[in-house]
Amino acid sequence: MALASGYKSKYLQLKKKLEDEFPRPAGTGTPQATGFFDVMVAGKLIHSKKKGDGYVDTENKFLKLVAAIKAALAQG
Repeated sequence: MALASGYKSKYLQLKKKLEDEFPRPAGTGTPQATGFFDVMVAGKLIHSKKKGDGYVDTENKFLKLVAAIKAALAQG
């Protein structure tokens, strides 16, 4: 996830919500601004702003992301 100043708060909000949902670390930011806002689990891309998923800015998007993460973790 990019940490450009405009995106840092969005990243931190999502990271906190995911850490509340999943007790393990939820993710890390990229050291440079890339414009990406991606969530990966076990090497699998679960959510990508650049590929049309946008920001996780609604409860529906968050729940969809949580379901995708759970499915990816179950697959191992």
